[in-house]
Amino acid sequence: MKVVVGITGASGAIYAYRLLEELRKRGDEVILVISDAAKKVIRFELEVDIEKLYELATQVFENNNLAAPIASGSYPVDAVVIVPCSMATLAAIATGQADTLIRRAADCALSEGRPLILVLRETPLNLVHIENMMRAKIAGAVILPAMPAFYHSPKTVKDLVDFIVGKIFDVLKVPHNLYKRWEGERDG
Repeated sequence: MKVVVGITGASGAIYAYRLLEELRKRGDEVILVISDAAKKVIRFELEVDIEKLYELATQVFENNNLAAPIASGSYPVDAVVIVPCSMATLAAIATGQADTLIRRAADCALSEGRPLILVLRETPLNLVHIENMMRAKIAGAVILPAMPAFYHSPKTVKDLVDFIVGKIFDVLKVPHNLYKRWEGERDG
């Protein structure tokens, strides 16, 4: 699978890091784009050098490179995942502003009918955020807020993060064992 992973400046860089680890483990082709704001968040939240994330990708492009292959809908990719997705990036996608490579890749995914997964990480939400989510959803995006569940009895932060990464894989129809699925209650 060939996946574009865009990392924007919202809190939650750990979700991107774990997704990159799991995609690498699977041997998928990963095209990585990290916004300038995300680079600051990564240093603060993960306390790792950006090079660590670059090593998990097959290709890396700067967010201002609108001549990169993924800036065209004619370049074949299987999906675009923006994780975490800032509210500014959501607003741009919802209104068709393709002024950075991450936003352009998202725009191409919508235009070509390819999966676009927006892993939003913000709370609380205001009405503008909600309206932008609605616009992006109507345009074809999958809105996947970073809202972990607790039915799988998480014991660590990694368990909570893996739940969200597992949900991303569910949307991509990728088999995984990142969290225990709900089995429901049995009668009798």
